[in-house]
Amino acid sequence: MLYRRLMGTDLEVSALGLGTWAMGGLWWGDGVDDATATAAVRAALDGGITLFDTAPLYGHGRADELLAKALGPDRERIVLASKVGVRFGGDATAGTDHAASDLDPAFVRADLEASLQRLGTDRIDLLQVHWPCESGTPLEDTLGELVALQEEGKVRHFGLCNYDVEGVRRAADAASIAALQTPLSLLRREGERTLLPACEALGVGVIAYEPLCRGLLTGRFGSSAPNFPDSDLRSRDPRFQGPRFARAAAFVADLGRAAERLGVPTAALALAWTARRPGVVAALFGARRPTHVQEDLVAARLLERLGDRGWRATDAIADTWSG
Repeated sequence: MLYRRLMGTDLEVSALGLGTWAMGGLWWGDGVDDATATAAVRAALDGGITLFDTAPLYGHGRADELLAKALGPDRERIVLASKVGVRFGGDATAGTDHAASDLDPAFVRADLEASLQRLGTDRIDLLQVHWPCESGTPLEDTLGELVALQEEGKVRHFGLCNYDVEGVRRAADAASIAALQTPLSLLRREGERTLLPACEALGVGVIAYEPLCRGLLTGRFGSSAPNFPDSDLRSRDPRFQGPRFARAAAFVADLGRAAERLGVPTAALALAWTARRPGVVAALFGARRPTHVQEDLVAARLLERLGDRGWRATDAIADTWSG
């Protein structure tokens, strides 16, 4: 495994990180099994992963609780990243659940305290604002509360998720921002042109999420659009439907042929490509099964051993994608 320092911090993280959204179960279908998900966490640890990312939103805390049990005493040797600032509403069981960002300082504090209890820890190594406020709280007020929590030792470092360039710059003017978590993949590259250069100039490390595009870049779906149950958010994701899916499937087939020549899983090549982008400190992948973790971990070998010729060939494929 390759390890990298998060700029301006004392945090050294694995270049690949495990995201736990799917482990929370809610919005990811009916096949989430706690024992299998626990085995996936242990497989990630055995493979050298030290960055684990969760959030209160993931299964309304279920992912937190599962992660805490799966890690056990190994929590002390990993970098635990979480998020803050989401209120729930509606009825999840009736399909009317919704969430909104509330970054009022009092709620941010309460949200963190609840996370600490679920995770069975006294601190979060990297606490991230989940997305921009929808309730009118100035960002500077939220950051002031995060600084206070940092001074109290409940947070080691903090950052943002899902912010644009303007938001990152505004935050960096107000506080010491350690990281931005943002989507980035072979099928979603707009951040390369905007966010990555801006973050590099500001000294903010980038953590990429959805490097496998919710599984689309694994190559598991072939050329036929998958049929997900209503309980899976991908059943409503336009990337998995109609002509858009067909274009992506043709691209993934080309990527798969390149991966086959290299003797690696398609997912590993896609994941390594994202983790290799300039300014990216780590790429987070989701997995509910240890076999998927083991496939994705092959990306670490590619990061360390694939030469310039192999990356040029992969970049050539990447540049054929037009969205």
